Amino acid sequence: MNEEIRIVLIDDHPLFREGVAHTLNSEPDISIVGEGESAEDAVRLATDLLPDIILLDISMPGGGVNAAKAISAACPVVTIAMLTVSEHDDDVLGSLHCGAQGYILKGIGGGDLIRIVKDLHDGNPYVSPNLFARLLSEVKEGRKSEKQVTAEGLSALTSREEQILELIATGLSNKEIGAKLGIAEKTVKHYVTNVLQKLQVRNRVEAALIAQKAMSDNGSFN
Repeated sequence: MNEEIRIVLIDDHPLFREGVAHTLNSEPDISIVGEGESAEDAVRLATDLLPDIILLDISMPGGGVNAAKAISAACPVVTIAMLTVSEHDDDVLGSLHCGAQGYILKGIGGGDLIRIVKDLHDGNPYVSPNLFARLLSEVKEGRKSEKQVTAEGLSALTSREEQILELIATGLSNKEIGAKLGIAEKTVKHYVTNVLQKLQVRNRVEAALIAQKAMSDNGSFN
């Protein structure tokens, strides 16, 4: 039997929240363990319940990005994902900078949502594909100072860390990276932590964006 994925769902529209909860609860290995409608509810439930994943709306009272920032700081073990209608670049980038590992648009189907939730639980970040393409363009047009920081971070990576980053950029989970490189998943997590610190990013999505930009610009990380 698969491990149960415990989810907290935060959205200020009860009818939408009810539909999402019904969809996710229909899966035998997914359980909604808490619901709320504000940033305050989100932080309280994340702290009290320590779910595997918390799904946040951007525009709820108190703000989804504010909630993500607080939860990321207080409960780093909780995977944060935004479930929203907003396609604004500032909302996407703000969410990722504040620790979100997923950015899901509300127009998605129930089956796709279930798949994404399971991928997030396995350590695979998710950003809606059209938004990811726009983010990559944003990174390519970044300010000179940001480019300098990124270049310094990339040059500080060891050869093994470069391997890890390249595989992160292809969307592989820690478990899949470990299998591919013949090393333990725990060791991969250690390398991933080092990579994120050296690149000065909060999550794997931002690291993947940097890796893809470097490869498209130079064909390598150096």
